[in-house]
Amino acid sequence: MSAGPTDIILHQYDGFAPFSAKTRVMLGIKQLTWYSCAQPVIMPKPHLIPLTGGYRKIPVMQIGADIWCDTRAILHELERRHPTKGGIGQGISDAVSVLCDRVLFGLSVPLVFGGNTAIQIDEAFAKDREAMSGAPFDPAAMAAAGPYAESVMRAHLSAFNNDLADGRKFLAGDTPTQADASVFYLLQFAGAAHGGMHPKLADLTNLVAWSQRVNAIGAGNRKDTDGEQALAVAKAATPATPPPSLGNDPLGLKLGSRVSVAADDYGKDPCVGELVSLGADTVTVRRSAPEVGEVNVHFPRVGFTITPA
Repeated sequence: MSAGPTDIILHQYDGFAPFSAKTRVMLGIKQLTWYSCAQPVIMPKPHLIPLTGGYRKIPVMQIGADIWCDTRAILHELERRHPTKGGIGQGISDAVSVLCDRVLFGLSVPLVFGGNTAIQIDEAFAKDREAMSGAPFDPAAMAAAGPYAESVMRAHLSAFNNDLADGRKFLAGDTPTQADASVFYLLQFAGAAHGGMHPKLADLTNLVAWSQRVNAIGAGNRKDTDGEQALAVAKAATPATPPPSLGNDPLGLKLGSRVSVAADDYGKDPCVGELVSLGADTVTVRRSAPEVGEVNVHFPRVGFTITPA
């Protein structure tokens, strides 16, 4: 059976795809059925860009003609539809996520690519990541930054390791949450070339045991689809009613105006469309393309700029 208009389609790839891994953990925590749509590691992405209007980063979640970009938006929507009982709440989960995504992930990159001969980087991948980040892909510079990156990562990860010393199963207690997904993907990415925890962090034994428990959760009920099918699902569907908007938004933008939404760190390819919702933590634009018809594209406000187009 192929994916339908109410099914979760995750546009992603396996392997060195840290944010895809984060989302898969959440799908596992919630024990959801979902479809994986494999996307290319580098541009072009002909079955993704018609959906997102330009946004190229992975993962992207699709349900019918609604598209969610960035794991913050994806995980918020999954939580809205399938609430987790117990845990630590969205606010604290988001704080852990911001720490991992916007501070520690950047520090993990030198540990992964800096002078690591076990990872072979081809020229096309390096050039693609240079274009996305606006900075040279320089393994020698990453290796030089390694000691500093390790020291800062250790400072934060040691705190999580100490939290787990009281015997709790997961970071918030007996219930796995988004916080577990955020820290787990980071450690998985840093240690991917080593088949587990990075050797320089392996002495954090509570985290090692915890990561094995998180890994055992799995990724829910995964099925597969392809890009053509995903585009067909969007084209056959109608966008859902967008989320409610703030009554008086600080940016002064008006619903119905054309706006450009872009990441503020890297992969700044904009999505341009009609502003149909501007909430406290979400922005939704409506756009159309021949391949998909009309779609709603949802972004988080944290990590993105919203400007008149």
